[in-house]
Amino acid sequence: MAAIKGGANRIELCEDLSIGGVTPTTELLKHVLDEIRIETHVLIRPRGGDFCYSAEEVLIMIDSIEMAKKAGATGVVFGALTASNQLDVKSLKQMLLAAQGMDCSFHKAFDELKSPETAINPLILLGFKRILTSGGKATALKGLPELIKWNQTYGQRIEIMPGGGIRPENIQDFLGHNFKSIHSAAIPKNELETDMKIVASLKESAS
Repeated sequence: MAAIKGGANRIELCEDLSIGGVTPTTELLKHVLDEIRIETHVLIRPRGGDFCYSAEEVLIMIDSIEMAKKAGATGVVFGALTASNQLDVKSLKQMLLAAQGMDCSFHKAFDELKSPETAINPLILLGFKRILTSGGKATALKGLPELIKWNQTYGQRIEIMPGGGIRPENIQDFLGHNFKSIHSAAIPKNELETDMKIVASLKESAS
């Protein structure tokens, strides 16, 4: 609700942000969809930790995607890697099939890839609409040169969405580079809840 009151255009819904976020419960998702009228994308992640999933975990993720679709979510956000930090294409295809008709984003597992840029074309071919990334760096600000380059090279075929440490004090660095959207948790340091004032400040700066 803080994101909405601050003027966010879209939210990514998750639970347990202390471990990086996991899939929200059906009850929470339904409650949110009943209360809000902006795009709601659902994080599909069965646990914290790495992004290398077992066959059983992939089935859980497929069930979560189907749950989100049935509930009426606009999109889903997910990613899957192999043990050697390559795209887990087989698992991604299964999840994308379950998500047909939804807006699909590949999340920041992208930044764990050994060679992120070489994965962009495969993600385009798979059918992802956007990639949430900090340019393969610890923060989006550090990865800004890569983000700009990728957006210029691939932006007509897939959205490159900067995310990772973007706040009112640095958002100006991202404006003017033709990014379609910017991702921020808008959370004060050492806290775990989105702050309406930070969202409003980000929105005002980007307007």
